[in-house]
Amino acid sequence: MTQALWRNFLGSAPDWYKQTLLAFLVLNPVAFFVAGPFVTGWILVVEFIFTLAMALRCYPLQPGGLLALEAVLIGMTNTESIRTEVFANFPVILLLMFMVAGIYFMRELLLFLFTKILLGIRSKMLLSFMFSISAAFLSAFLDALTVTAVVISVAVGFYSIYHKVASGKGFHHDHDYGSDHEVGEMHREDLDDFRSFLRSLMMHAAVGTALGGVCTTVGEPQNLLIAGKAGWEFVEFFVRMAPVTMPVLAVGLVTCLALELTGAFGYGAKLPAPVRKILEDYDAEETKRRTPSQVARLFIQGAAAIILIVALAMHWAEVGLIGLMVIVIQTAFNGVIEEHQLGKAFEEALPFTALLVVFFSVVAVIHDQHLFSPVISWVLAQKESLQPGLFFIANGLLSAISDNVFVATVYINEVKQALDAGTIGREHFDKLTVAINTGTNIPSVATPNGQAAFLFLLTSSIAPLIRLSYVRMVVMALPYTISMGITGFLAVQYLL
Repeated sequence: MTQALWRNFLGSAPDWYKQTLLAFLVLNPVAFFVAGPFVTGWILVVEFIFTLAMALRCYPLQPGGLLALEAVLIGMTNTESIRTEVFANFPVILLLMFMVAGIYFMRELLLFLFTKILLGIRSKMLLSFMFSISAAFLSAFLDALTVTAVVISVAVGFYSIYHKVASGKGFHHDHDYGSDHEVGEMHREDLDDFRSFLRSLMMHAAVGTALGGVCTTVGEPQNLLIAGKAGWEFVEFFVRMAPVTMPVLAVGLVTCLALELTGAFGYGAKLPAPVRKILEDYDAEETKRRTPSQVARLFIQGAAAIILIVALAMHWAEVGLIGLMVIVIQTAFNGVIEEHQLGKAFEEALPFTALLVVFFSVVAVIHDQHLFSPVISWVLAQKESLQPGLFFIANGLLSAISDNVFVATVYINEVKQALDAGTIGREHFDKLTVAINTGTNIPSVATPNGQAAFLFLLTSSIAPLIRLSYVRMVVMALPYTISMGITGFLAVQYLL
């Protein structure tokens, strides 16, 4: 029975991982009573980051959830604080529940369009540039999570097409593309090259969502909060951020081209010729087999995409509710009306939604134990001329290890209190607000847990397929972190 319980604990995770987690669970109560809640809080943050880093070994929901449960039991936070954090971020949860599912019902159109782009652009540098700038543009008017969901859907589509053929099956056969057992020996090298090719495109697109997401009120969840505190509308927000965001955008795009040119940090892989041939054959067969009903489905999905863009740009409603509207429109007019057909659309998002709630539990610990307060107090005690740059650095570092929405919320509230108390003037407040927004959005690309879109990519179905681990994401994001971070700091310090 003991062996059976051990085998069932965290399932197929390796024994060393299980033993490490048990050590964490034993250590935390001891540290809480010996070193105090502040030190234990930082230990918990490091432990949770470890579970994210090992996402390919074990999905972080279970180990992270056990750590969060223990934090509540030993008194580092409470259920009321967790409820407050969850409800404060409820728009993000709504977005995941409904927008990602809405994108699922748009996958035929997305695969059609991106297949044309992929096959039409043979230069990897130009293709990477297109992925990056398209993600940036879309994120500025939609939001980073929605755009990431689109890119993931497209990548899964490409991967599944090639994997079927490499496994000796036809385009329309049922197939488990999560297993390589059926992949022919002659296809294995091409499959590895194709994975590398998709990894680089996914990372360029992910960074692109950060480049565009920082620019507007709707690009990232915290942007709307910051704009509300500052009293800035859509256009004013864009203009005030431009002295920082435009140089960072230019440097980010140049970095994209440089990485593809040099092939450094895991970039530069090209689409293998056999894979291109299979995708071309698939596109030709799809065109030949396309029925009037399928054409009608593409038109409905296109109309839904236009409605989605307009609704998000005009902010008709919360993003998640717009996603629900898109689901209703597409399913009603495309005949997807049975419960089991609808259920598949939610399989991708709901595990991550649960993980995000666990993440907010850890954020509640950070909040209740005031883990960031010493940093905030130190920055506000410095010379006024140095504060924008220091805020940028502090926000970036803290966002990279926790959550940029939480960090932005804490900092903007502190700065707004300082303004209301007369400690700082309005002009200085505006500079600090720009520093907070850009600091939480730009350097946070350093780690997957820095941005919800990056975390979503890490824990999505495409990550294990293309061997995109936490460490690999950190390494591939490093050149972007350095180039964009330095540019952002210099712009905040000297151009505002």
